[in-house]
Amino acid sequence: MFETLSHFALQQYWWVIISLLGSTLVFLLFVQGGQTLIYSLGKTDIERRMLVNSLGRKWEFTFTTLVTFGGSLFAAFPLFYATSFGGAYWVWMLILFAFIIQAVSYEYRSKPNNFLGAKTYETFLFINGALGTILLGTAVATFFTGSEFLVNGMNFSHWKGAARGLELALNPHNLSLGFAVFFLARTLGILYFMNNIDDDNISSRAKKKLIYNAILFVIFFLTFVIWLLFIDGFAYHPETKEIFMQPNKYLHNFLQMPVVAILFIAGVLLVLLGIGKSIHKACSNGIWYAGPGTILTVFALFLVAGFNHTAFYPSTFDLQSSLTIENASSSKYTLTVMSYVSLMVPFVAAYIWYAWKSINNKKIDKEEMGEDIHVY
Repeated sequence: MFETLSHFALQQYWWVIISLLGSTLVFLLFVQGGQTLIYSLGKTDIERRMLVNSLGRKWEFTFTTLVTFGGSLFAAFPLFYATSFGGAYWVWMLILFAFIIQAVSYEYRSKPNNFLGAKTYETFLFINGALGTILLGTAVATFFTGSEFLVNGMNFSHWKGAARGLELALNPHNLSLGFAVFFLARTLGILYFMNNIDDDNISSRAKKKLIYNAILFVIFFLTFVIWLLFIDGFAYHPETKEIFMQPNKYLHNFLQMPVVAILFIAGVLLVLLGIGKSIHKACSNGIWYAGPGTILTVFALFLVAGFNHTAFYPSTFDLQSSLTIENASSSKYTLTVMSYVSLMVPFVAAYIWYAWKSINNKKIDKEEMGEDIHVY
């Protein structure tokens, strides 16, 4: 089946897979967002325990998706992986560190004779929630703003920035997406708590926190999107593969790919609907509107970054070193073999959905926290 596809078709197929994994990861960052709210929503030890246990049942989904996302990028687009992960070294190391301390925190927070104390691990969870989301958003923003690197004829890359990626955080456009992801994660975390925890005090505080976190998310997100629609983008000629700057490139991508534009608009509307219903009607299922909306919105942004002859990882140091889905991908044979493996994704997704539903059969309440079955 996949053998009959051209190399370019396989490259497009795998960019769709990468985009879907990346968009799912952004949705699952509600765990990170929720971790930054433990002390603002939980005023007592039992309330904080409820919040941590609510997130503790889901954090592995986020961690696994992050690993799968990174592994898929490595296998499908190895030149991007080598250039970005090898060049922007400190950014990716900080992200990795943030997720390591998250895993350690959930494992040891409530262990007997924990000499560091629960508060120390809750601080680690806050660091993971803040640092992980902002840096991931900043890193993804470079798909549109570019980075300073050079790729020679032997595909050896050289990073020009002395700060090894930390300079990316000084770009206001990168930070606008970084903070948009941060406040989106907090917004989704609040919606998740409203859906998963049965406690009047937490629900009351959550609704108040939802309002200003949602407002800040909208401000930063609109800042990024409006800027994106009017900047010069990194395009390449379909025949010569020459990279050139095209005015309003990403706006043209939306207009020339109307299905992607529809997905983007539908996603944004679903996110706003989930937030609005939770604020005005105090419903508890807002996460099931905002969650899919997040996936559709980010999925569309990834497609705009890589499709329609666009350089998805542009170089601001040497324009012709910019990476596209054509010059950064694996061989046709590798992509073909990987494509057969990808047919297992629906079965994995079905298992995750089943596991999620099983875990969420009953909302967490104070009575349940009194049982000796929780380890978080």
